[in-house]
Amino acid sequence: MPKLAVFPKAYMQALCKDGSMKISEWVNMASKLEIDGLEWYAGFIEMQDKKKWPEFRKMVEDTGKEIPMMCCSPDFTHPDKKFRKNEVDKQKKWIDMITILGGKYCRVLSGQKRPDLSLDEGIKFASDSIYECLPYAKSNGITLILENHYKDDFWEYPEFAQKKDVFKLLVESINHPNFGVNFDPSNAFLAGEDPLDLLYEISNRIETMHASDRYLKYGTIDDLRDNEAGVVGYAKMLSHGEVGKGMNNYDLIFKELKRVGFDSWISIEDGVDGFDQLERSVNFINKKILEYWK
Repeated sequence: MPKLAVFPKAYMQALCKDGSMKISEWVNMASKLEIDGLEWYAGFIEMQDKKKWPEFRKMVEDTGKEIPMMCCSPDFTHPDKKFRKNEVDKQKKWIDMITILGGKYCRVLSGQKRPDLSLDEGIKFASDSIYECLPYAKSNGITLILENHYKDDFWEYPEFAQKKDVFKLLVESINHPNFGVNFDPSNAFLAGEDPLDLLYEISNRIETMHASDRYLKYGTIDDLRDNEAGVVGYAKMLSHGEVGKGMNNYDLIFKELKRVGFDSWISIEDGVDGFDQLERSVNFINKKILEYWK
């Protein structure tokens, strides 16, 4: 049966930028939910001190939870080879981080869809960079998970492999036992696509999943396409919604995951409208897990 984790989507600024929330506060809040683990983020301010990493693991484990997966955002599509090498080095540090925290999964991305970056260049830059990280991941017992991503909170341009066809090309270019997919159905909508179309084509490569829901506060997906490039982070017209109340069909998603034998971690990205919203999302996903994996 899949296990459930949560991610502090509503508290990224507080945990990563202004320091107005401590990791201990987030752990204390999240541990009260009916979950099995807490997805971690490499950019938490307090994670800059490596000596504290074992303390955070113990802090979470003392609540009866675990840290299964690391969310981080390598940018492997930069045209400068030295830049990409630095991103590989950063990814290896994040692998160290999740290893010490006791997890088994570490996210990778393709990188930003920069102007003038060709399809072939982007695939090669990202694939080669991920391959450079895989021996190190294997030596630490870590699986690298590529997410069909929209845009990191602190990026200027959207994800290079945001579109299904590009994402598939990148996934298919990497054949390694320590590599798989972190599927986020909401992000497919932001590419102007149906997440089920992507799911059915890559379901046998899925290692972990993000459970989220999205809605547009105003405008259309086409408007989003026209306004997202050159803006740091998420566009203002975009919002995370309560899981089960947005555009995703979780019955069809879980039916397919069950069919392919998925039995790993689902992490909820939610709570931007309050902690009670995150609690409702947790309850929704827990009910769906029981419904499909009972």
